[in-house]
Amino acid sequence: MSKKVPLLGMFVAFAVILSYVESCIPVLGIPGMKIGLANLAIIIVLYLEGTKEAAVCNFVRILIVGFMFGNLFSIFFALAGATLSMIVMVIMKKTNKFSIMIVSMFGGIFHNIGQIVVASFVVDNYYIFGYLPILILTGAVTGAIIGIVSRLVLDRIDKFYNNKGDIQ
Repeated sequence: MSKKVPLLGMFVAFAVILSYVESCIPVLGIPGMKIGLANLAIIIVLYLEGTKEAAVCNFVRILIVGFMFGNLFSIFFALAGATLSMIVMVIMKKTNKFSIMIVSMFGGIFHNIGQIVVASFVVDNYYIFGYLPILILTGAVTGAIIGIVSRLVLDRIDKFYNNKGDIQ
C-alpha cells in the first residue's frame, strides 16, 4: 500500500492538470459539455491498479477540481456522472469482453447520462433530456479517443517495464 500512495497521488495530480487544461479549451455547444481529458488518468489507474484505486483517484480529483475551478453544483454534477460512469466501466471491464476503447466510450456516455439526470432534478425540467442524443454522441466520440490514448499509454508502460527501463 505504501508504494501505491505516491503513484495514486501522481495520477490525481495528472487528472487535475488535465482538468485545468480542459477548462482552458472553449467548447461550443451545450453548456458544461467537456472532452473528459481527466478520464485518461482514471482509465489508466483502473487498468493498472484496479477499481478501488480508480474510484479514489476520481473522487479526490473531483473534489480538488471542484474547489479550485468550480462550485458545489459542479462537484455534484461531476460526482453523479463519475459514479455512474465508474460503475458501468467496472462492470464492462470485469467481463473481459470489451476493449479499453469500448469501456471508455461507455464511460463517457454514462457520465453524460448521470449529469443529465442530476440536471433534470436541479432545473426541474425534463426537456433537458432533449440534449441526450448529442451528449451520447459526444460521449462516445471523446470516450473512444480517451480509450485509444489510454491503450497507447498502457502499452508504453508495459513495454517500459518488460524491457527493464529501455524506452525505444
